[in-house]
Amino acid sequence: MLALRLARGAHPLVQLRRLLVAAASAGTGFLLLCTLTYAMEHPGAGSVLRLAWCLAPIAATVYFAVAVARTDPATRPRAGLSAVGLGPGRLMVLAAISTAVACTLGSMLALLFFLHLRGDLSGLPFDGTAAELLAADEPLPLAAALTLLALVPVLASVAGAVALRPRPGKAGTGTGVEPEPEQEGPAPAPSGLPWGVALLAVGLAVETYASRAGDGSGAGSGLPMPGGLAGSPAGVLAGWALTALGLALAGPGLTYLCGRILQAVRPGAVRLLAGRVLQEEARRIGRPLGVVCAVASGAYASVVLYAGPRPDVGPLTALGALLVAGCAVLTLATAAVEARQARSDTTAALLRLGAPATMLRSSAALRAGALATVFGTLTWLVAELAAVPLAR
Repeated sequence: MLALRLARGAHPLVQLRRLLVAAASAGTGFLLLCTLTYAMEHPGAGSVLRLAWCLAPIAATVYFAVAVARTDPATRPRAGLSAVGLGPGRLMVLAAISTAVACTLGSMLALLFFLHLRGDLSGLPFDGTAAELLAADEPLPLAAALTLLALVPVLASVAGAVALRPRPGKAGTGTGVEPEPEQEGPAPAPSGLPWGVALLAVGLAVETYASRAGDGSGAGSGLPMPGGLAGSPAGVLAGWALTALGLALAGPGLTYLCGRILQAVRPGAVRLLAGRVLQEEARRIGRPLGVVCAVASGAYASVVLYAGPRPDVGPLTALGALLVAGCAVLTLATAAVEARQARSDTTAALLRLGAPATMLRSSAALRAGALATVFGTLTWLVAELAAVPLAR
């Protein structure tokens, strides 16, 4: 009840983020239910592979839900909360419950919409318009449907609890949100850049080798892809996965490197402030930036893959792609909001000391320009390298 009261009294922007989590959960739940109906009509290994294609939307939705939970004001420790029993552990539980409620709402909406299109629910427009596609002539296994719909709420709430768990040595935070460093100087550099670059190189190499081994046709013994394609070599898909993981790991290190570059060669106040802020926020916004780069490069490669005389992309494939891309962009926007909240005290202190607001705006524009230049160039380069084997 306390979680529901906190959710009801939240700011409209917080409510909007929760509704977006519910919408993402609804879209993913609908994809899972459509996969279930395909398995009812086509039992076999193909059904398992179609379920595996839902892993990307599931991961994107859970990632977005965790980002929203981190920025929820209800999970932020405040003075006096421990005295009324709202310590770090209780706040973590409240965050997990709020995430589960939002995702469960989305899953229930997905079930209602699915049953409506199937024709099991009547009295609304478009009753049974997709009855043939959703196996309306066969009874729906309710236990299997509820199990699939419970995946996103359970995974999102567990992941949110893990991300916001109280950590030893993080006194004063009360959650898993990392505090700003107390010492002066630039924050320590993230350690994932070498591993990210290595995984990126391995992923591109695996994709190139697999495409050459399969003659670039994507047919034969490959894995069936959504949208009607005959198949794609498993090595190409493994290469895509390694490339995406490498970009996500390299994101914080690249963000930190952008901050170092901005401070190079006798920086002024604006460049110094922009560089220091990027270094402080490297871990917070770097990984979402890397994920957006991975999604953008994968989208470009998919455009190349579908550009030839291939079947059209189906509506479920388009929904899955929209979920992955939308959740990635929304997660980046949420991380930016979290970073702004984390440096609100620093911004207020600078304004009290007489720093002009134009300097803060110029610093923000410089940070955005540096990140867009570095990550935009990286996205274009990875997309071109990933698309070369597919275009043959």
